[in-house]
Amino acid sequence: MSTTLPLFWDLSSASKKERVDASVKLITALAQFQSNHVPPQEGSDTEDGGGGDALDLLNSPDVSYSIRRLVRGLASPRESSRLGFSVALTELLSRINTVTCTQVVSLISDSTKKQGSMTGQEERDVLFARLFGLTAVIRSGLLVRQTHRPSSGSSNTQVSSIESYKEVLKKLIEIGEAKSWLRESAWWTVGLAIDAVQHSSVPWKAKALRTTCRGSFWSPEKVAMTLKLQPLLPNHDWDSALAPVFKGSNILSAGNLAPLGRILKESALDDEEASNPGSGSWNPQIHFVWDMLFDRLLPASDSKQTPQGSFGEFFRIVSLFSSTSSAERKYWGFQLPMLFTKNLMRSAKHIQSFVQENPTLGFPLILQLTGINGSQEFDKLTRTKTVESILAVMDSEGIKNYIVSLLNQVNSKDSDEDAASLNSRRAWIADQFAALIRNGSVPKNDEWIQVILDWYVVNGLYSIRKKSGSSSIHALRELPSPPFTEEFQAHCRTRLLSCLADLTSQTTIVKKGDKTYKETAVASDGEFWISKVLSTLARLDKDTKHVNPLIPVDEETQELLNRVEKIHEKLGKVPTEKKEVARGFELVLSSLVLQCRCGEEDSVESLESCVSAASQMFAGKKSSKKKGQQSALPADDGPEPIDILVDLLIGYLENASAYTRSVANEAFSHVTGAVQESTIDLILTQLERRNPAELAEAQDEEMDASSEEDESSSEGGEEDESSSGGSDDDGSLSEESDDEEAQRIPEEFIEFLKNSGMGDVESDEESEELMDDDQMMAIDGRLAEIFRSRRRRNPRKVVHLGVDAQREATHFKNRVLDLIDTFVKREPQSSLNIRLILPLIDLVTKSGMDEKQLSDKAKGILKNRLAKSKDVPTKARRDEVETILREIHQRVRKSHSADNLSVLSQSSLYLCRVLAQLNEDDCVVGIYKESLEDYISRKASQANLSFFKDFVHRFPALGSKLRDPVLAASSKAVNSYRRCQAFQLLSVILSQHGKKDDQAITLQSTVLDLANAAIDDQSSFSASQLKDLLKVVLLCIRQVQKQEFGTPAAWNALHVRLAACERFKSSSPLLNMCRQVESVASQLKPASRKGDGGKRKAEEVVDVTDSSKKSDRKKRKTKS
Repeated sequence: MSTTLPLFWDLSSASKKERVDASVKLITALAQFQSNHVPPQEGSDTEDGGGGDALDLLNSPDVSYSIRRLVRGLASPRESSRLGFSVALTELLSRINTVTCTQVVSLISDSTKKQGSMTGQEERDVLFARLFGLTAVIRSGLLVRQTHRPSSGSSNTQVSSIESYKEVLKKLIEIGEAKSWLRESAWWTVGLAIDAVQHSSVPWKAKALRTTCRGSFWSPEKVAMTLKLQPLLPNHDWDSALAPVFKGSNILSAGNLAPLGRILKESALDDEEASNPGSGSWNPQIHFVWDMLFDRLLPASDSKQTPQGSFGEFFRIVSLFSSTSSAERKYWGFQLPMLFTKNLMRSAKHIQSFVQENPTLGFPLILQLTGINGSQEFDKLTRTKTVESILAVMDSEGIKNYIVSLLNQVNSKDSDEDAASLNSRRAWIADQFAALIRNGSVPKNDEWIQVILDWYVVNGLYSIRKKSGSSSIHALRELPSPPFTEEFQAHCRTRLLSCLADLTSQTTIVKKGDKTYKETAVASDGEFWISKVLSTLARLDKDTKHVNPLIPVDEETQELLNRVEKIHEKLGKVPTEKKEVARGFELVLSSLVLQCRCGEEDSVESLESCVSAASQMFAGKKSSKKKGQQSALPADDGPEPIDILVDLLIGYLENASAYTRSVANEAFSHVTGAVQESTIDLILTQLERRNPAELAEAQDEEMDASSEEDESSSEGGEEDESSSGGSDDDGSLSEESDDEEAQRIPEEFIEFLKNSGMGDVESDEESEELMDDDQMMAIDGRLAEIFRSRRRRNPRKVVHLGVDAQREATHFKNRVLDLIDTFVKREPQSSLNIRLILPLIDLVTKSGMDEKQLSDKAKGILKNRLAKSKDVPTKARRDEVETILREIHQRVRKSHSADNLSVLSQSSLYLCRVLAQLNEDDCVVGIYKESLEDYISRKASQANLSFFKDFVHRFPALGSKLRDPVLAASSKAVNSYRRCQAFQLLSVILSQHGKKDDQAITLQSTVLDLANAAIDDQSSFSASQLKDLLKVVLLCIRQVQKQEFGTPAAWNALHVRLAACERFKSSSPLLNMCRQVESVASQLKPASRKGDGGKRKAEEVVDVTDSSKKSDRKKRKTKS
């Protein structure tokens, strides 16, 4: 036993691998011990012994000890001992034939007896131990083993018997009755025993199965055992066994589904309708009986078994999703394989292609998935996009049918349906309509879109008095029953605006005559969708017989709406060149009219401003000619009409709803041609950066002012709100803050009044009569002190408000950038684009970490819209462009970020294109020359080589003019690194646009001087830097093939010196480059020259070589 004892410890390990390894080693060792064991001679009476002595008679000491140890270990609470010991016990019992089922069951019963002194945990441990032990007996095959024990002279000493089976069955039933939460596990083990008996050849099989049929009450476990035993005992009297709870032998017949449903919901039913003493617990795992039920209802395709019932009826009656089902039972329902199977989920991926091939089948499939047998939230519950993908591939006719089916579900069809369920279904239908419009993949059709919009208009803005079966508006054909609630009507208005927001952002193919083009925010006939909604409103306003408006229009508003109609008529008659701008005004006017009808605040005031701007913008030409300059004077005193409109659009962006944002962006895209300098200034003003501390302080001031005026008079508070509401985005936050602390202010204020002798004042009017000026001044001072103390008491709230204000301001600027992006996209040749560059650069370079999205969007406009634009402004002012370009170069010299330098470079190149268009090449070259000289000669310059390379690559002709300045500036370099940078830039210039003049000789002489100086330790050039210099010379030599560049003697001498220098002799790339320059130079053909100019140049080169030799000799003498 000393060899097996350590293995028992690993059986409790939390690691599955360690447990299995320990089991294998233990069983292997015990099998060897048993094979070497010699049992006692026959003569001992061991036939009915079940104690420990009987185990010791036929088993080796290690085996008998291990059996007892494994049985006792099943009750251990340590880690995973129950799993490890049960596996080892099962395997051991399956390998030895020296024990009987009765012996092991008796040993398990004795080791797991309950005692009165046990705690709850100890009682649970012994119950689990007994369950696991009996399961080991069944799984090992010991329950139905037909062999005789060895060394037994009696033929009756069998390993298993009907008595041992009954004993195991009795013990399992006792476990299920002892604890309700063990009942399912115990009966599942009974099912294992039934399977073991059925697959065996024991002579007592039929008797054992009939014994299992008995039970005291009906439960899900008894239903499971009945379904398991019915095929095994076809001749059994099942009618009597199932009566009176079930009628007939088929539990799944239509008449038996109701009692079956009650049993499966854990409502116990026995012969006397007694209660189940074991009910009351809940297991999150679905009961194993459901698998058996589905095997009978939905047999496999390769099975010969026929369905025993209707799956549809079963799902309808035995449902865990009824209105009375608890959340726990619904949780069970989601685990049922009847719907959410792997095959169905896998098939969902192929449904889209199936419907695409057969579009007419999409609608019936949608009805099944979202109808009675499905769920309205099918996609949400299954975490798929099945319904959405089907709708995307359906044809227009299928979409129409789906909309009609939804409309038919609006009214209640069930008398016992409660109001909450009906309102929920109506809201879902409204959401489905909005989803159809929002989904860009769904094929759009004007007809069904108009039906949805009309439905929203009728149910959101009107109440139906009488239905009109012949009306072209589908929503009027049926009277709501019961009437719609106010909440649902408000929901319809919200969905109407959201649908119009989606339609305003969608592009449609418009056909007018022979022309076909794409346009946004319109129907296929070219009319704005918002205008179509207003047409429906006009028709309904006249139909007083069938509808009443929910939000009546007063006389002043109606007069304003009449003016809007006249403006619309005028906009339809404007000249062709103003047609696009008129469309923008029309869209804004229509959107404001709809907002007025929906009862939104401040919409009437905005509509008046828009009407005034439209009237000025499209004033008749004749009147302006007659009045001449006098008619223009009043206009100069006020803002431009386009500025008024854009200011309204900016207010739309402040509102931040999807409807106003989409209208603002679309309307601005139509009026970009009328934008002026003042308009751009107005837009850029919105992008000005404010300090968060200032925002917090402004928030405080507004909060204080609002609180003070709320105390004095509500009228003053309203005026303050109207004056400051459009200037900041944090107005709502201020109101919330005021509401939270509104209860504290009066107490402090009243206490101050009492201390001042004015505590008996009953009203504000009376207090004004009793107080003189000094008292009023004292109150003002005291109020200011109270508000300051409030800020001191809660400083975090002030900071929080400032942070929120900053965040809202960032979001607002993001929306303003959308306007700028639209303008640059539609007006690439406008000179106003020049004014946008510096403000956009400020956003890129000065935004904080929490404004990254804002910075990225501004960067995208500069680098993608402007820099990559094919067109540039043609009428820009030269002085303005030059000033901005110089400012950009000044920022380049101070920028510490590589990303910012890239943006500055792209902006600079864009302005260079503008100046080149104006034939101002010298201006461009001069500015780049100044920046280049500053970069090479000043160490603090933050420019980089890429900035100048970009210019040379983009403008090769202009870049060639920098060759001489680069060469000249290299001699003034602040260090060797900047000098190498200059030569690298020179290499780029030469590769782009080479010149064949005497400057090449100067380049050769300069490089030779620099190389010799490096050898003499007079400069700090590295081997890599010298190689780059020689590469520039090599490029220059190849570009002046026919010009006398000089003899190769100088380069040969340089090579000799480099090879002898301690610093450079180990640099093979440098020596190879020098040899390559010498080789290419030797192949040049001298050009014919007049006089002895060529000879003189050659002599100059020889002199350079001689001087280098002299310098080398002088250096050697110094060393010696």
